[in-house]
Amino acid sequence: MEEAEPFPEDWTPNMRANLVFLTKGDEVLLIHKKTGLGAGKINGPGGKLEAGETPLEAARREVEEELHLDVGELDEMGELHFDFVDGLKLHCVVFHGTEFTGTPTETREAKPEWFSIADLPLDRMWADDRHWLPQMLSGQRFRAWFRFDGEKMLSREVLF
Repeated sequence: MEEAEPFPEDWTPNMRANLVFLTKGDEVLLIHKKTGLGAGKINGPGGKLEAGETPLEAARREVEEELHLDVGELDEMGELHFDFVDGLKLHCVVFHGTEFTGTPTETREAKPEWFSIADLPLDRMWADDRHWLPQMLSGQRFRAWFRFDGEKMLSREVLF
């Protein structure tokens, strides 16, 4: 893998999204993504911001839509910047929470599953996750930049 070149100063996302990681004790709630970008992979619930939404509003809506959960307080933990060779420039805000009501329920978009934080299914997740997710789940805030060609990570820079 090449050393990460700095993103151009004028890098502007053409898509904004969020990810939410809910934890209970030593477990994290992940989803088997069934539709959209990353279908077939395991990830946190989340998705694109709609017009006029803040990242936090979108995060709450996405968790409700994908898992039928109402989340309590969410803590903004980091930012992901993805530059895909096909032209997608995705900015993603990452949230962590421990408060929610309801039972995680499978929907058209997502099948929920609890995983041990000590044994994350990183081989079934996006290639970038191993470089920030374990640290974020241990409480570290971060900013990260990644270049991808499809599902292949070309470069990375992660700051904690």
